Amino acid sequence: MKTNLGRSISPVTTKLTYEDYLKTSDDERLELLDGVLTLPPAPNTAHQSVQTELGWRLARFVRGRDLGHVFFAPTDVVLSNTDVVQPDLLFISRERAEFITPANIQGAPDLIVEIRSDSTAERDETLKRQLYADHGVEEYWLVNPEAATTAVLRLGGQRYAETALYTAGQTLASPKLHGLSIPLDHVFLAHN
Repeated sequence: MKTNLGRSISPVTTKLTYEDYLKTSDDERLELLDGVLTLPPAPNTAHQSVQTELGWRLARFVRGRDLGHVFFAPTDVVLSNTDVVQPDLLFISRERAEFITPANIQGAPDLIVEIRSDSTAERDETLKRQLYADHGVEEYWLVNPEAATTAVLRLGGQRYAETALYTAGQTLASPKLHGLSIPLDHVFLAHN
C-alpha cells in the first residue's frame, strides 16, 4: 500500500502564513499545515459516499435539536496563522457560533470528522490528530470506509483517548452530541 501525504507545494524552509494561503486559488482544496501548503488528492467515491451519508445524518440531528452548525469540506478552519485545515465534516455548537465568519471558521470546532483514504490516512492519524488536540477540538472521529470502522476520540488534556471503535452493524454514538445515534450499516453500505 502506497502512502502519500499529498503534494507539498510550498518550500519546507519557509513557513507560510494565513495571508499567503489567501493568495492561492479558490479552485483547489489546499491546506496549510505548520506553514507548509499541501494539496491532497481528490477523495474517491467511497469516501464521498460515506461523507454524504454521515454528514446528512449528523446535520439532520444537529438541526433538529438546534445545536449549532455542520459544515462539509471544503470549509477553511483557521486554527492559527500557520494552520488552516479543511476537515471532511465539522460541527460548531451554538456556544461557539462566533467562530463562524462569512469566509471561514476562526477557531477550533467542537467536533471534526476525517474520512480516511490511502493518501490522507497517515496525516489524519498523526499530524492532524495532534494539531486538533493542540487547538482544543473536543471530539475527533477517524472514519475508515475500507474497514467500515469509526474511531471516536475524546480530548483529555492535550491528548485524545479513543472512547469507542464502531464497526458496520453497530450504532455510532457521540459523547459530545448526546442522543446521536447513527446506524453504521447505512453509512458504510450506502456506497456498495
